[in-house]
Amino acid sequence: MSDPEPVVAVSDLRVEVGGRAIVDGVSLTARAGRITALVGASGSGKTTTGLALLGEFPPGARVTGGIRVAGEGPVGYIPQHPAAALNPARRVGALLRDIARPAGGGRAAIRARVHDALRAARIPDPEETVRRFPHQLSGGQQQRVLLAQALLLGARAVVADEPTTGQDALTKQGVVERLAAVAGQGIAVILLSHDLDVVRRLADDVVVLAHGRVVESGPPDRVSLTARRPGGLVDRPNRPVPSTRAAAVPRLEVRDVVARHRAGGRASAVLHGVSVSVEAGECLALVGRSGSGKTTLGRCVTGLHSRYDGRVLLDGTPLRRSLRARTRAELAAVQYVFQDARTSFDEFRPVFEQVARTAVRLRGVEPDAARAQALDTLGELGLPADTAGRRPGALSGGEVQRAALARALLARPRVLVCDEITSGLDAPTRLAILDLLGRLREHAELSLVFITHDLAAAGLLGDRIAVLEHGRVVEHGPARRVLTEPAHAFTGLLVRAAGDVGSVQRAQEGPGEGGDPVGSPGTDLLGPSRVGQE
Repeated sequence: MSDPEPVVAVSDLRVEVGGRAIVDGVSLTARAGRITALVGASGSGKTTTGLALLGEFPPGARVTGGIRVAGEGPVGYIPQHPAAALNPARRVGALLRDIARPAGGGRAAIRARVHDALRAARIPDPEETVRRFPHQLSGGQQQRVLLAQALLLGARAVVADEPTTGQDALTKQGVVERLAAVAGQGIAVILLSHDLDVVRRLADDVVVLAHGRVVESGPPDRVSLTARRPGGLVDRPNRPVPSTRAAAVPRLEVRDVVARHRAGGRASAVLHGVSVSVEAGECLALVGRSGSGKTTLGRCVTGLHSRYDGRVLLDGTPLRRSLRARTRAELAAVQYVFQDARTSFDEFRPVFEQVARTAVRLRGVEPDAARAQALDTLGELGLPADTAGRRPGALSGGEVQRAALARALLARPRVLVCDEITSGLDAPTRLAILDLLGRLREHAELSLVFITHDLAAAGLLGDRIAVLEHGRVVEHGPARRVLTEPAHAFTGLLVRAAGDVGSVQRAQEGPGEGGDPVGSPGTDLLGPSRVGQE
């Protein structure tokens, strides 16, 4: 049987920025009805190659080689950072109707096509979703809106850049099924992913990139997909919180918070009486499905969402609801690291200058000293001066995420809210960031609110876990107990969907005899790593 027709053909593609080759001689073919996966570490050139198929390149890039797309249809794109691709000033319905309108028909027909695409992308309530602005959706919901957008385009090829990033295990299953169904319609799917389990399940062909070059290619059963799986993150000891750490007043306390979003002229509640607390040096992991209210809770804590009832207290003192109303000391004390870190940077200024600005603005540090502190912190996070001196567009997703973490740390916060900051990163980078966060807790008594869909990461870093469903805390307790003996049916569903209960349990117990903790770069920020130590 002959191979399906080529839809996308890339031959000897080379992309240079500032004399540095980001992509160096990449060749690949994507065929109708097949899924071609590009895998590799952060900075390996996956996203640059994927964007090249859309005719998009970094500013000032020098491009050689050939790209051919069969037919007249556009190439659809599902980006890793969905907020950057959605117009923040327009409601979801208006965005999608503009795409559906050229196919013809009256308002009812266009509305039906939009709603069908949203349902196909696993949006359970299209009528509610079309009324919202992009910022009123979780990262997972934003990705699914973009999947609906790609389906409405009717493209012959779709580039999916980390489409399962920021998705809970249940939703990830739906995305996998949807991408398989897209390929089943004869569309060529180019999948860019760090999730090797997803690649094994979906890919017909795999292209492995390293430092911008193809180092291996072929069917998934013939390619070495042996990098540590996401579940491997938990093959390391958890860090218990000493009993002497707890104080009479929690470092952070959320009391009976009821938060609302306004959409279509009406307000709808997304959090219903949520109460949680975090001690000094403790990590509370917030888990749940996309849209369950995790990000909204984090935004309430940091002052980014002010439409709520209830109270948020720092060391027993109520925090002002609005970010604009908070004092400089309050802003420094509670920092937020966004899931989509790239959109939080100015594209026209070097990264290290933007990181340094935090120390100047919030701590009153002199500019020269702030730049030195920024470069030191960035270096400890694996971003040397030559990388940190570039603009954000010249950095990979993992590098930008580390820069965002460095920027927050320059404020010397007491509470750090991390919103899916390890999603979409390769395993070594995730390990490095999780290790750093764990040591910050111990050495600086930094309190963490760790928002994640990754139950393995929650089991590694979290002391306690709060499970949210439909804006309510349905389970809350010690991490080990929640993940290995869930008391609520929904928690059990999440754990089973994650399919990694054994690894989660190993995280709580520590590595057994012969354990092989993975080393991580940039572990000198707070002294020697405790990975693997008793």
